[in-house]
Amino acid sequence: MHVVGHQHVRVNGDAVLARCVDEVDYFRGRASPQADRLDALLGVDPLAIGDLILAEVLQGIDDDRTFEHVRDLLGNLDMVVLGGEEIAVEAARNFRRLRARGVTVAKTIDTVIATRCIVGGYELLHADRAFDPFVKYLGLRVVDYTA
Repeated sequence: MHVVGHQHVRVNGDAVLARCVDEVDYFRGRASPQADRLDALLGVDPLAIGDLILAEVLQGIDDDRTFEHVRDLLGNLDMVVLGGEEIAVEAARNFRRLRARGVTVAKTIDTVIATRCIVGGYELLHADRAFDPFVKYLGLRVVDYTA
């Protein structure tokens, strides 16, 4: 199963979570390797979306018609709750681990998304270098969008 959200994540070896920029590019028809990979996964592999990623995607839509269309499409995917106490605590630990290595993560949401993927066994599809330290130091797995 793949999860659509802030990142693309493979859940328990079966799902992918996508990061919001990928969906925004995808739904706006913008060409990008990540949007192309998302397109290739849709209808082929099981997909899910993170709850907070859904909020980020929808808040970036200007008109009501497109908002409802995208909401209906993404609403058919499995929903992954990104937060909760366990993830919040582990995200804080991961932030501290990276800070101890001299890495500063600018956005809390990136730490939460990366941590949810790590803990849940998701593979992340993203186009954001902010996740690179999570890959390098914490074992975050990412989708190869060049495949």
